[in-house]
Amino acid sequence: MATRCFSFEVLSRDPATGARRGRIRTAHGLVDTPAFMPVGTYGAVKGMAPQVLEELGAQIVLSNAYHLEMRPGSEAVEQLGGLHRFMGWERPILTDSGGFQVFSLSGLRKVDDDGVSFRSPVDGAAHRFTPESVVELQRRYGVDVAMPLDVCAPWEAERDEVELALRRTLDWARRSLEARGEAPMALFGIVQGGFLPELRTRCVEELAAQPFDGLALGGLSVGEPREVLHESVQRYAPLLPPERPRYLMGVGYPGDLVEAVAAGIDMFDCVLPTRNARNGTLFVEGGRVVIKNARYRLDEGPVEEGCECPCCRRFSRAYLRHLFLTGEMLAAQLMTAHNLHHYLRHMRRMRRAIDDGSFGELLAESRRQAAEAAQKGRTRCSGTG
Repeated sequence: MATRCFSFEVLSRDPATGARRGRIRTAHGLVDTPAFMPVGTYGAVKGMAPQVLEELGAQIVLSNAYHLEMRPGSEAVEQLGGLHRFMGWERPILTDSGGFQVFSLSGLRKVDDDGVSFRSPVDGAAHRFTPESVVELQRRYGVDVAMPLDVCAPWEAERDEVELALRRTLDWARRSLEARGEAPMALFGIVQGGFLPELRTRCVEELAAQPFDGLALGGLSVGEPREVLHESVQRYAPLLPPERPRYLMGVGYPGDLVEAVAAGIDMFDCVLPTRNARNGTLFVEGGRVVIKNARYRLDEGPVEEGCECPCCRRFSRAYLRHLFLTGEMLAAQLMTAHNLHHYLRHMRRMRRAIDDGSFGELLAESRRQAAEAAQKGRTRCSGTG
């Protein structure tokens, strides 16, 4: 019988909000929460070597079971010693099932109660995912936390479509638990139900009654207005079992993370810091830097004063702008390092604030910055007519 090496404990709570600091233990190390997981879809965070991620403070990364199955395949990863050895990362790994990606294939896939059939966008080969097969993929990868196959309904889906997606998600969750059996990896349930409160609440109740190691809020940040996202997290996060880690999938901007932590969320992933870096946008305290702007052509200062990331310690905005405009790969690497450092520092700051009782001040400052940014946006828009 395999031994499951996974546990979670809450170490401190903010008295005025739902924010909490905790710690996850896995076979590959500890994860301090609230935690941000850099996204390494294909088994690599784009442009970042594992040792750089470690230096930035990343404790856990996310990969995607669907994309890894398309290339190189779970059997190859297993034969090569598992995903940790394959990608040279010795710390914890969570794999998303890839359900969202599969259901985004539109004309390339067909869903039924047993699973989903689809053609690979890579080579057109036919594939079949079932709850059982997706759990098996992740077992072969040897990951620390696995996510089950679920059905994510679109933001504006009709009730009938949301109800069908929920029924399948709940059935597939049960089957995924049975398929996991005694495998050593943890398995989280995924809460779906669109934006219908009674369906979401039902999903939470049914999943909470099952022995999942944690629960995730899925099906958010799928096109809904930002205020709807925040309202949804505030409504459903407190319903999740307090003794298990709570994971908000695919969210978001730094301000979104503060709001979600205030609601009681422990874990996050998002492509924003890495994707925005490749597009030339850098996150700084209270705003962003768009490096291609002409104002930085002769700017000798770092991206952010006082930042200790590898980019800011050594290079100027002018140099980064030059690299970006000439298409040098180094630009994406340096800017990705900065953005990930910014996000991981953001999480450390929230953990300290929860510990020392100042999280309310951090939340108020985040909301003030968001309001100022929104006002600037409205001013810009009103002046372009």
